[in-house]
Amino acid sequence: MTLNEKDYRSKIRGCWMGKNIGGTLGAPMEFLRQVNNVSFYQQKLTGEPLPNDDLDIQLLWLVALEEQGLDLNAQTLADYWCLYVTPHWSEYGTAKANMRSGLLPPLSGTYQNAYRHSCGAFIRSEIWACIAPGQPRLATQYALQDAILDHGHGEGTYGEVFCTALEAAAFINSDLRELIKVGLSYIPAECGIARAVRCAVDCIDRKLDWRAARDVILEQHRGSTCLGDLKRTSLEDQAKGFHIGVQGYDAPSNIAILVYGLLYGGDDFDRMICTTVNIGEDTDCTAATAGAIFGIIHGIGAIPERWIKPIGHSIKTACLNLGELALGQQLPQTIEELSERTERVMRHLASRPNRHRDNGELYRGLTGNTFRFPFLTVDVDYGDDPGLRNGEPKTLRITLREPYKVQSNVSLHWYLPAELTIQPADTCLVQCLPAVLGPPVTVEFTLLANRVDRAITRAVLELTVEGRPTVMTVPITLLNGNVRTEVS
Repeated sequence: MTLNEKDYRSKIRGCWMGKNIGGTLGAPMEFLRQVNNVSFYQQKLTGEPLPNDDLDIQLLWLVALEEQGLDLNAQTLADYWCLYVTPHWSEYGTAKANMRSGLLPPLSGTYQNAYRHSCGAFIRSEIWACIAPGQPRLATQYALQDAILDHGHGEGTYGEVFCTALEAAAFINSDLRELIKVGLSYIPAECGIARAVRCAVDCIDRKLDWRAARDVILEQHRGSTCLGDLKRTSLEDQAKGFHIGVQGYDAPSNIAILVYGLLYGGDDFDRMICTTVNIGEDTDCTAATAGAIFGIIHGIGAIPERWIKPIGHSIKTACLNLGELALGQQLPQTIEELSERTERVMRHLASRPNRHRDNGELYRGLTGNTFRFPFLTVDVDYGDDPGLRNGEPKTLRITLREPYKVQSNVSLHWYLPAELTIQPADTCLVQCLPAVLGPPVTVEFTLLANRVDRAITRAVLELTVEGRPTVMTVPITLLNGNVRTEVS
């Protein structure tokens, strides 16, 4: 299937409209563990949707693409997050606190984050698919940079990559079964998201109705009741033991629900969107993402007007700092404006050569940071966590990769606070070969402080190439790890 301009515009408008419809329909039942019974909107609507945090951060990423250009990475997105994303709860808040302490992604999304397996990332997958239609490999590279901000090395990251790959492929392939396979091909086969997706497909293959499928999904893949509040779980579900689960482990079950809803509904929008909400859980997230996927596959014309008329075409935000976004006017105000601006970014991206990495490298470096310079890539691996403790050696693994065609002698020099010592040396020279001539080079450095008196200890690794003028600097951030906390 080829994608022409008319079809792309229909699909992108269908995507954003489906997102708004699903978010509005599911909002009243959000994170209630119960069987729902909806056939249409439950709230009184007067031509506008409900504010939709499932869409908000994607609007911010659109602004970032327009302001900073196409070479966005997690470090740039982290600045936008700290400036404009207002919530202080769950993965959003934990990640923001980590970023403000100096931790870069993916550490910001992993460190002491009980919600790294939750739903906050897969709900913002569409923007990357829409700017790279038919190119899941390219789209998922953007999605990963986004997801690791607040989910790090967690199931939430795999959830966003799965949805993005599926959605990008959906611009040129309408076979939902094949699209699910595409999504699965971009995530680890035995991660929680992959197992939950396979569970949902199996429920369809076994011809289980949605109530029976719901029980299977919750038996195998649920997290805890939201905030541990027993009132959020129905008595029927309590009797089944469904109130018990791991706090924050929400993405797998919710991805399974939206996959089941899409397969169960087929090309019937009403059946698809209502089934997704009726299964329960994070209903605004599941229905919004399912609605967006339906819109991409089928186009705006397949969404019945009766679902569009009550909410109209406007966009309402819920969790962005509007003051420095020109009182919100810098954001798209309607589905049409959002579609037009997304298309402009897409055309810009399509006009330049693809610069995506191989699938096998997608998840490299999730226990540290990667810094890309024109003639050198530097991976910093912090190991288990970025903590520095009294009298305990902290080892950092520095891996150097030469992306260009020439070899180089790289000088590494550490700038450290007075209380830190380093072994084997604070200066060394490393020869880097291009990939065709040899493997990357890894050097281990061990830092030690007899007493850690700071909440945040910062250091800088300076890299220079002999015979060239460029100076590259890599920030190192270590948190006081003397007080040990457990986050499951």
